[in-house]
Amino acid sequence: MASATGAASHPVPPSLSLPPSQFARLQPHAYLLAHLSPPAASNQPSIRANGRASSQFRVTSANAGSLTHTNGSAVVRMGDTTSVCGVRAEILRTEDIASWSVSRTSNEASNKRRRLAELNEKPNEEDEDTAADDEEDRAHIEDLNLLVPNLSLSTGCAPGFTPGAPPSALAQSLSHQLLSLLHSTRLVRADDLRIWYQPPSLGPEELERHNDDEQMDVDPNPSGGVEDHKNREIKGFWVLYIDVMIISLAGNPFDAAWASVLAALRDTKLPRSWWDVDSEMILCSDNVSEASKLSLRGLPVASSFCVFEADAAAGWRAVVIPDAEEQKARSQKKGSQQRWILADPDGYEENLGQERICLVVDKEKGGKGKTVVLKMEKHGGWTVDTDDLRQLVDISARRWDEMKRILDQC
Repeated sequence: MASATGAASHPVPPSLSLPPSQFARLQPHAYLLAHLSPPAASNQPSIRANGRASSQFRVTSANAGSLTHTNGSAVVRMGDTTSVCGVRAEILRTEDIASWSVSRTSNEASNKRRRLAELNEKPNEEDEDTAADDEEDRAHIEDLNLLVPNLSLSTGCAPGFTPGAPPSALAQSLSHQLLSLLHSTRLVRADDLRIWYQPPSLGPEELERHNDDEQMDVDPNPSGGVEDHKNREIKGFWVLYIDVMIISLAGNPFDAAWASVLAALRDTKLPRSWWDVDSEMILCSDNVSEASKLSLRGLPVASSFCVFEADAAAGWRAVVIPDAEEQKARSQKKGSQQRWILADPDGYEENLGQERICLVVDKEKGGKGKTVVLKMEKHGGWTVDTDDLRQLVDISARRWDEMKRILDQC
């Protein structure tokens, strides 16, 4: 009883230190800075608050074919950010396109120019054909809106997204970024979306019965060549509605959304379709084995970064042009760690980083060739220089290898 009375009369004084969770909420900048720049006497490595290194991405997983009522689907998870993408294909008939007669006239002009190049046997014939095909692909996909991405942030994916609210500015911005990247990378080929009709041609026997003199102009070889497809017509297009939903948002939604779009398009299959002359409509086959996958151009992978500065006021200070001495002092001070470029930032780090970089890279020859930068976007600051961008390209190239392995296994 004496010990119990003594313990009650001398209570334990409350601790004056804050737990890490409360310290992170009250002083987020100081909390992240303490992890990235620990005291030299502590012998602790420089790591982020989430335990990752500066150039380390979150654990990524992908699963394709998760949705049943779509032509292609995928679920991609990067850390606690999860994106679901479903691709639905619908038929757009050319007779429903108001400007199709004008575009068909331009296509006939390009085909005529191509036939003239074949007759003249120009040395740059292949280049002209490739340029004409690329322009035709761009005109069909962009002008006819054959790719329609739409991103939505589901209710409860993050605090602040309440039910019944209109689409946020973030969702609209991400939808526009997806559409812009689909067009700039030319990921989907327009030829995979075209529905052709080949008019029947009279064979040699029919022509011989009608006119024996014209028998010499008939090619008896029925194999498919250039002349066999000269008179074929486009009767419709496949329109791909790419619906993306972020069901869990914990930072860097664009990389997760774009990865889910890549995985879903690689999983997309279009049924065999043809123009039926009797019913004058486009018919599709129910046989799943006859469906064909999209032949995508490469594998563009997006990698996002943010810059965290040790000086919390560096973001809102007025920008002045330094003189020679000040610029020299800044370059010398740059040797000390005053900023960190963080790969794949989470929601906590995005609120503290003011400068952001997004790189989209691809590798030629299925990963065995050189790295090609398809997009480079930087905004919000001025601290990242050319050397930093070169390092980020190398990091993005390693990220490409990792994403290719993940997408090939899903």
